[in-house]
Amino acid sequence: MTTISDAYLKMQKKLHLNPNYGVASLSYAPIVRSIFEKSGSSSISDYGAGKRNLKVGLEREGLKNFDYFPYDPVFPEYGNPQKADLVCCIDVLEHIEPDLLENVLLDLASITVKLGFFTIATGPAVKVLSDGRNAHLIQKPTSWWLPKLVRFFEIEHLQHQDVHGFWVIVKSVKL
Repeated sequence: MTTISDAYLKMQKKLHLNPNYGVASLSYAPIVRSIFEKSGSSSISDYGAGKRNLKVGLEREGLKNFDYFPYDPVFPEYGNPQKADLVCCIDVLEHIEPDLLENVLLDLASITVKLGFFTIATGPAVKVLSDGRNAHLIQKPTSWWLPKLVRFFEIEHLQHQDVHGFWVIVKSVKL
């Protein structure tokens, strides 16, 4: 199942050369730690892990003794997506090629054991792709995202974030 085109992967590799690209997960580490502990999880899959900043943030938050499985097509050395109690997808979904979004959501559902924590920006990014497009390929409101998410997940919690987007805690729906 294809989740990213070769051409787009090349553009993402260029963006990842920027040290300020892929740092959003650091600010979500306190929330992820809380969800992780309250759910009795023992493993985290970081889907779209980038430079693995979520792990850095969780360790700064004092979270220890957890299995961490990063996945990012830009970093093939991480390997394939791995099942985990808690699947995090932070600042990723708005970057997905629109015609591959369903494949990515299916991929996320297939590895979510207990819960998922997904953040989604609904407006433009500051960064631009090498072809001139905004780095957020999907700039849609929450109402557009929800029907897509509920095809694969039960929404446990939704939290809006000013004008920047929202985050959700989801449970996988067995397909």
